[in-house]
Amino acid sequence: MNHVFPRNARSLPPVVAAGDGAYLIDADGKRYLDGSGGAAVSCLGHGDAHVIAAMKAQLDKVAFAHTGFFTSEPAERLADRLIALAPEGLDKVYIVAGGSEAVESALKLARQVHLERGAPERTQIIARRQSYHGNTLGALATGGNAWRRAPFAPLLMDVHHVAPCYAYRGMAPGETPEAYGLRLAGEIEAQVLALGPDTVMAFVAEPVVGATLGAVPPVPGYFRAIREICDRYGILMILDEVMCGMGRTGTLFACEQEGVVPDIVCIAKGLGAGYAPIGAMLCSGEIYDSIAQGSGMFMHGHTYLGHPTSCAGACAVLERLVDDGVAARVAPVGAQVMSALTDRFGQHPNVGDIRGRGLFIGVELVAERASKAAFDPARGIAGRLKAAAFEAGLICYPMSGTVDGQSGDHVLLAPPFILSEDQIGELVDKLDVAMAAVL
Repeated sequence: MNHVFPRNARSLPPVVAAGDGAYLIDADGKRYLDGSGGAAVSCLGHGDAHVIAAMKAQLDKVAFAHTGFFTSEPAERLADRLIALAPEGLDKVYIVAGGSEAVESALKLARQVHLERGAPERTQIIARRQSYHGNTLGALATGGNAWRRAPFAPLLMDVHHVAPCYAYRGMAPGETPEAYGLRLAGEIEAQVLALGPDTVMAFVAEPVVGATLGAVPPVPGYFRAIREICDRYGILMILDEVMCGMGRTGTLFACEQEGVVPDIVCIAKGLGAGYAPIGAMLCSGEIYDSIAQGSGMFMHGHTYLGHPTSCAGACAVLERLVDDGVAARVAPVGAQVMSALTDRFGQHPNVGDIRGRGLFIGVELVAERASKAAFDPARGIAGRLKAAAFEAGLICYPMSGTVDGQSGDHVLLAPPFILSEDQIGELVDKLDVAMAAVL
C-alpha cells in the first residue's frame, strides 16, 4: 500500500506505465485496448506528438498565471477557436479545469443572470432522471443518478427531475418517436407550470446521455420542443456536453444534430483529450451582456481558470480534431463499430439494445430480451463485466442502475477516434470474451 487514496480501497488498480495510440500499458507490460477512452476522454488516444509538443512549448514560456492578474495567449486563442466552431449565438468562453467545474459555473451563471435581469424569484432548476452532470454538490444535485446522489442527499439543493428521453424503455407501444418526444416535452412544460413559470431558472440536460443511461440519444424533435418551451417562459437552456461533445457523437458539438442552440453549453473531457485537465462553459452574447452591462463581475471563480498550459494543449487537440480531420473519422468509424457490435451481439439473449451516436455507444444487458427484464442487481453484472473485460485486455465502462438507478446494466464504449479496423475487431472479440465469462 502507498499513500494514494484510491477510488476503491478493496480493489487496487495496476500501475500504468505507458500509452501507445489506442492502448494503455501497465508496469508489467500488459496492453489494454482503451475501448472507453477512460471515461470518454482520450479521443486522440495516447502519445499524440502534436499535443505533447504544444504543451512542452508552452511550459518553456509560462506554465501558469492567475486570471485575477493576467489573461494568456493560449486562453485567448482557445476561446476564439471554440467560438468560431460553436453553434451561432454562442459568444463567450469561460475556461475551467474539468466537467464538474463547467456545470457548477453554468448553474451559478444562470442564477446571476436572472438576478442581473431583475428576476430574483427564478431559483428552480428542471433536469432529468437518469442523468449525470458531475460530482460537486450543485452538479450532483442537478444530475439524476440515484446511487451517486443517495449518500449526499441531505446536502443537495432541490432540483425537479422529469423523465429521460429513453426510447428503448419509455416509448409506448405504437407511439412514434416524434410523438414520444412531444409527450416528454409536455411533461417538462407541465412541471414549469406547476412550479410557476416565473420561478424556473434553467433546464439542464445531456444531448446524448452518457454513463448513467449508456449513450442514449434523443428522439427527433425532442430538444427543439424544449427550446421552444424555454423561450416561451424565459428559461435558460443549459446543455451538458462534457461527455458527448467535442466530436464524440459525430459533430464537434452534439447539439448541432438537434438543430438547437443552448444559452449555455458545458464541455470538457475530449477538449483536453486526457493531455490536460480542462473544461469550458460557453454562453451566448446575451447572457454575457447581462453580466457586463449589470454588475460587471461574475461572482464565481476557480484557481486554474484559463490555465495556459492546459489551454495550449486544448488548442492542439482542436487542431488535430478539426484541421487534421480526426473528428471526421467519428461517424464512419462509429458506423463500423455499431455494425460489428450488431453482427456479434444483435441476437444475443442477454443484449436488449445497442444504441448511440458516432463513437459513443451503449450496449444494454437484460436477463430476458422479450420482456426487457433486468438482471437482479445482487448479481453485480456491471462490476463483474468491467473486471472480466479488463482481464481480457479491454477497458470499457459498464454501469449498473440503468433502468431506474437500482436495476439494469449496460456497457458504455467510447474508444479513441483513431481506432483502426483491426482494433474494432479486437474490441468486439474481447467484449465477447468478457460477456461469455459473466453471462
